[in-house]
Amino acid sequence: MVRKLFYRGPSLAVLHDEYAAHGRIDREAQLISSSTLVVDAPAERVWEIMADLAAWPSWSNLEIVELGAVRPGAPFRWKLNGVSIRSRFAVVDPGRELTWTGVFLAYRAVDRHVLEPLDDGRTRVTVEESFAGPLAPLVYSERKLRANHERWLADLGNAATPI
Repeated sequence: MVRKLFYRGPSLAVLHDEYAAHGRIDREAQLISSSTLVVDAPAERVWEIMADLAAWPSWSNLEIVELGAVRPGAPFRWKLNGVSIRSRFAVVDPGRELTWTGVFLAYRAVDRHVLEPLDDGRTRVTVEESFAGPLAPLVYSERKLRANHERWLADLGNAATPI
């Protein structure tokens, strides 16, 4: 239990190159969350909204601070609930997956966003995240992590669904 509380996870380079870039999260992390939503829009439309990070503040509670190209290896900075996060894209697979690693203070995360086109023209979107670092469960919780994912998914679904 104590060892798990102080788990730091792999180095950021390993987390990025060997986990995130291969569509994996850190399954040993103290906090892991996965949430799914079926969006009433085709995967191409959902991707268009999801991959346009510059527009995220117009439909979500996230703030983009610095953004260049949305491509593997490219860095970006953003804020979630006022917390500054430094991230780097690991997977940018149009219409399928957007994954990045993120760091703030001593905490490291992998965020995966996977799109699955459904036969009826809708899209299943799954957000999966691992969050690790010393005392992580005392700083944050899986409940809060899941709540942020579910709010983001609902906002994405609303932005992607025609009125």
